[in-house]
Amino acid sequence: MNAADLPFKIDWSSRSKMRGPGEQSVGEMLRKLRDQLVPKAEGISISYVDDRTMRKLNREHRGINMTTDVLSFPAKPGKGEFQHLGDLVVSLPVAEKMAKKLGVSRRREVQTLLIHGFLHLCGYDHETDQGEMMEMQARLEKDVLGEAPLAMTLKRGRKAGSKVKVLKDGRRVVVTGRAAVALARSAKTGKAKQPKEKPEKVAKEAKRGPGRPRKNAPAPAPKRPPRRKAMRPRGGVIA
Repeated sequence: MNAADLPFKIDWSSRSKMRGPGEQSVGEMLRKLRDQLVPKAEGISISYVDDRTMRKLNREHRGINMTTDVLSFPAKPGKGEFQHLGDLVVSLPVAEKMAKKLGVSRRREVQTLLIHGFLHLCGYDHETDQGEMMEMQARLEKDVLGEAPLAMTLKRGRKAGSKVKVLKDGRRVVVTGRAAVALARSAKTGKAKQPKEKPEKVAKEAKRGPGRPRKNAPAPAPKRPPRRKAMRPRGGVIA
């Protein structure tokens, strides 16, 4: 049996209200990555989380007190042990935000994040290399997904003035120029005008305030002290 023919177990978990792509959507992609990069690997864990959990993990393991898109935790199994490649943690809120900026689906964005994290598990590091990791990532997106690679940076986004247009089939596309201006104008005019509420009339006395007391006004009658009621014993209760 070839190393690439070994079974590849994928453990899925989610701690987010959003729904991330699972076995049917990205399982085959992950196995293709294993076959090309680490054919001896036998398993990997994928976890989807919210921004709160991702921020906590990023703070504890990297000393950065902010959320991020994906974190990779490589495993180091010994000889003869189950060859677990490692754990990938993806923030679905960040993925959703980036997907909207790029005009793609959440699944497409998560695919890019999983490829990026997978390369980290294999030992690649774009922060220390000379661009080899990002070149490898772009090639894998073309080969494995058959699509153009997406940018990998939290600052990525659309051109100034561009808008995201939702097509009839639900897909999102980025439009610029006149199309973006027309989309913004239609969105603005399409909003129903809310009727303005008329401010309630304020009494003249309230506007004038308490004012000065009138002259020769009778003195107010002295208030009688309130009568004290007899205290009843409360059985077994201490307030």
